[in-house]
Amino acid sequence: MEGLVKMVTEMGLPFAYDHFAEGESPEPPFLCYLIPGSDNFAADGKVYHKGANIHVEIYTDKKDPVLEQRVEDVLDAHEVFYNKSETWLSSERLYEVLYIFGWEA
Repeated sequence: MEGLVKMVTEMGLPFAYDHFAEGESPEPPFLCYLIPGSDNFAADGKVYHKGANIHVEIYTDKKDPVLEQRVEDVLDAHEVFYNKSETWLSSERLYEVLYIFGWEA
């Protein structure tokens, strides 16, 4: 997953896998990435090609289209096909922009 970490680093935000430790979360914007499951391809009843589902979560305290474009430019440069969603986390008072894509393991 070195390539994934390199790509996330190119996004230019503080980041952590899954979450920051309690009390160590930076000021927004920041991102978390996680691998919630596999995206394997089967052939002859076996895993023929291993892949992973990736979530990249961008957290901001206000809508930031310029930041979103910067993240999307990195994904595009790496030829990543992604889907995007957005939600307001009222308990955290943050926007979460979620990018979901597959990654070759």
